[in-house]
Amino acid sequence: MRYWLMKSEPSDCSIDDLAALPDQTVAWYGVRNYQARNFMRDQMTVGDGVLFYHSNCNEPGIAGIARVSSTPYPDATQFNRKSKYFDSKATPEQPRWVNVDVQLVKKIALIPIEELRKHPELERMRTLQRGNRLSITPVDPMEWKFITTRLAHT
Repeated sequence: MRYWLMKSEPSDCSIDDLAALPDQTVAWYGVRNYQARNFMRDQMTVGDGVLFYHSNCNEPGIAGIARVSSTPYPDATQFNRKSKYFDSKATPEQPRWVNVDVQLVKKIALIPIEELRKHPELERMRTLQRGNRLSITPVDPMEWKFITTRLAHT
C-alpha cells in the first residue's frame, strides 16, 4: 500500500463535492504533468491512501482522507475538444493521459499548509518542499501516520 497527496482546486472539485457524488467517488481527471501522470499510471493501486488537498484557494490544506478506488484508465477529457484538458496529440488508441477514481473515506477539519509546516515530522514532505508544484506527490508512511493520527480530526 502506498500513500499520496492529491491536490484539487475547490472551485473544480472540493471535498464537499466529493462527499455529494454517487458512491462518493470521483475520476481524478485533468492531470497534465508527466510525473504526476506516471504516479497514477505506474504506481497507484486500488486501496492506496489519499490526502485530499485543497489548492489554489484562500486557505490551502488537507481537507479529507480518501482512497484510490480504481486502476488507471484513459482520461476522457483529453479527447473532448471543448475541454480545457483537450490534447490534440492523444487518440483513443494511444491515450497520453490517465486518471484513477478516488473515493472519500472521511472529511476532516482542514489542516492548513501553515499547520503542516510547523511539524518537524513533516519537514521532508514533498508537497512542502520549495518549488514543488506537482498535483500528486507520494507521502511517506510515517508522514501519513502522523497526519492521520495526530492532525486529522473529523
